[in-house]
Formats: sequence, C-alpha cells, structure tokens
Amino acid sequence: MDKREVDVAIIGAGTAGMVAYNRVRKVTDKVVLIEGDHYGTTCARVGCMPSKLLLAAADSAWQMAQADLFGVSAGKISVDGKRVMARVRSERDRFVASVVRSVKEFPEEHRIKGHARFAGPNHLIIDNETEIHAQRIIIATGSRPNIPGFLKEAKDRLVVNDDIFEWQDLPASVVVFGPGVIGLELGQALSRLGVRVRMFGVGGAVGPIQDDSIREYALKRFNEEFPLDPDGDVKRVERVDGGVAVTFTDGINGEKTETFEYLLAATGRRPNVDNLDIQNADIELDEKGLPLFDPHTLRCGQSHIFIAGDANNNLPLLHEAADEGRIAGNNAASYPDVRAGLRSTPLAVVFTDPQIASVGLTIDEVDKRCGGRFAVGEVSFENQGRSRVIGKNSGLLRVYGEHGSGLFMGAEMFGPAAEHIAHLLAWSAQRRLTVSEMLGMPFYHPVIEEGVRTALRDLNRNLNIGPVPEGDCTDCGPGV
Repeated sequence: MDKREVDVAIIGAGTAGMVAYNRVRKVTDKVVLIEGDHYGTTCARVGCMPSKLLLAAADSAWQMAQADLFGVSAGKISVDGKRVMARVRSERDRFVASVVRSVKEFPEEHRIKGHARFAGPNHLIIDNETEIHAQRIIIATGSRPNIPGFLKEAKDRLVVNDDIFEWQDLPASVVVFGPGVIGLELGQALSRLGVRVRMFGVGGAVGPIQDDSIREYALKRFNEEFPLDPDGDVKRVERVDGGVAVTFTDGINGEKTETFEYLLAATGRRPNVDNLDIQNADIELDEKGLPLFDPHTLRCGQSHIFIAGDANNNLPLLHEAADEGRIAGNNAASYPDVRAGLRSTPLAVVFTDPQIASVGLTIDEVDKRCGGRFAVGEVSFENQGRSRVIGKNSGLLRVYGEHGSGLFMGAEMFGPAAEHIAHLLAWSAQRRLTVSEMLGMPFYHPVIEEGVRTALRDLNRNLNIGPVPEGDCTDCGPGV
C-alpha cells in the first residue's frame, strides 16, 4: 500500500472542498484533495445551474402564455421537450467543465481519486490502495438525495433531481413528493412546460417558509397552477403498467388513484458521511451518526477534524458551503490556532414564480431573540405599482423589527424580484441598520423595491421607537 504523510487531507472536491484547499495551500504544500466521484460540484452537476436552466425554459413558456394580458397575441405555444432538455444538458456540461478545469489545474500530486475511509483519527485509507497520515482532516463530502422507503415502490419510475437533467425528453406526467426547494422549483417548471404535475408533502411545509401568513399565501398561489397538498394523506405507491399509481385522499372526493409516468422524490438530502467509517475518527456523533461540530469554527469537538458544506447538514447552500470551506480551510491551516469565522447574514432564495426569499432571522427566531418584543410590517404586491405594470402583482413581504432599538431583524417574502430584494435586506441586516436608517435610503420610482419601503413604513409605525416617516406616494395608487 502506498503511504503518504500530509499536513491536511480534504475529503471531497465540491465547493467547500475546493475553497478549503485553496486556503490551506496558502500555508502548506503538503495537502491532498480526495474525490471519490466525478469532479464537478453538486451545484454545477445536479443543483443550482441545471435546475435554473429548466426554470428558464419554463419562464419563457409562461411569459408567452401571459402575453394576452398586455394585448399581445403569441399564437399557439408549443414546447419541444427534446430541445428543452438538450439545452439543459449542454449548458449544464459547460458549467461542469469549468469546475473540472479548475480542479485539474491543481498539482497532480495534490489530487487523489478514490473513496476515503477513516482507519483512525489521523489515518485515511483510499480504495485499499493508499494510506494517508494527516495532521488535520477536513470532511467536505457533500450530500445525496434521501428517499423514504415507501417511495421505492415506484421502482424504475422513481427519479431524483439528478436523474431529471439526463432526460432526453419531457414526460407527460410527474408526481412530486416533497414541496421543499427542489420539489417546488422542478415541479412548477415541469408544470409550466406542459407536464401534468401533482405534489404531496408531509407536515404542511411549503418550501423553507416559516411565516404562516406567507405560507398560506404561497400555498394558494401554487395551487392555481398544479395541485399541491403539503400534508398529503397518501395510502400507497405502486408500479403499474404505464407508470406509477398513487392512491391518496384529497379531502373532497375521498380516496382516489392517479397514475403518473414518473415519481420525483424531492424529499431532502442526507450528508455523505455514512461510508467514511466515521466511527474510527474518534469524534462525538449525534443519534444519526453525524459529527457534532462548532458552527462557528467547523471543528468537531476538540479534535483536529473539521466538517464543511453539505456534509454537516447545517446550511446546504452554495454560498454557505464556500464560506464554510474558507473557515475550515483557515482553521486546518493554522491549527491548533482555531478561530471563529465570519458568517454572513442568513440569505436563501427559491427560484419559483413568485420567488421565495428569507433573510436574517425567521419570525420564530425573532420572537425568541427579542422575547416577544418585536413588530411586523407587511406589503401585498397585488396593488404595488410596478408589479401591476409588468403583470407580476402577486405576493407578500413581511419584515421584522425589534422594539426599543428599532433594529431590522429579518424578513420573508413570496413575490416578484425576491432574489434582488433579499440581497438589499440581507445587506441591511448585516450592517445592523435600524428600520429608520433603511427608510432613509433612496428608492426610485416606479420600481418593485418601493414595496419594500411600504413594508418598512408599516413596520416603523408598529415599532415603539422614533417618528414615522411621512406618507406614501399617493399619486400612483396604493402600495407603491
């Protein structure tokens, strides 16, 4: 067996692993980056980028279908599923190729292909061929789809998001289990491209939304396009001729059965730590066998082992994985001098239409942090000026502030341009601006962001601090 001695071994060459590698390499050249699968991040291969390519096609079809609102005749709309999927795969491959090129620019002696497992706290075995003794180790192995057992009854018609992007054509129908980020984005996109879609959830959740008012609004809006039951009573799933039969109770007609060509399991993801022989790492694990770690340093207990990205199941978002790779890489490089890393204000976006966004603290977190001493402001986009002009007047924004200090604490939104508005609000939260300070910022007219001002004015009126800025723009109708 080939034996190597390194200062730092990084398991996983995804976003977190590559960022960690670049940080470690600034300090030492005795580093290895181990990858057991194909090079290319989850985002590029099966996540952010291919899903947005499918969404782009769906948005185009939807905009054409709405043209009559503006007095424009678009004629008969036809979706060529083969061409849609060909572009998804082609552009996806370009993104992946760019990532692969980046990895292959690393020195060859720093790269090892193979599956790693712990043989001891400092020892890794790669495919029973290479033994690595590492002073420090970073686990950045990512995650994979988690599929509940009963869904496996769909057999060969069971797919996960990874599979969809390999389709050569669009199917006639898909049943989606899991109205989380992946399920909502892909389900709505398929529906807008002409695929018959029905969606089921468990427990009532709709995406990452925590605010009840926004969840109810979003659920009603999604159901205008396809049936979505966030707490479905599904009796059974079975493989039948022609697809997958799902028997459920719909609350109106009692028990019924529908058959779909495919079943998409969008039921969450699980960290890839179960095949690492993690029990040999001599670190404390939780009841699910996942390493316990400090979210500020990413250190596992008092050990020399760090865990970053989706592997720690904390904040499975690309920008968070990059931040965590930086923190873990810095701490592995400077060990035993381990320090808390700078974390950004929480920011998450779901690219449905309308979009979903959350910024800063959720409403429950605000309540806990402020001991109930907080206020809420909101705006509906149904009558917001610019939103009506462009036919995107659907949605709700709720913003949270602390009594006394007047600090802006967080927000949730389901509405137009949420991906952009969320950034403005996240920057404000990270700068610890008060609501009054935010209202002192410039707002152009007519733009969707004027709705943010309306929500902030509503919040400021409800806060027990400071004067209330003068009234709204009354020339252009309510909510502008």
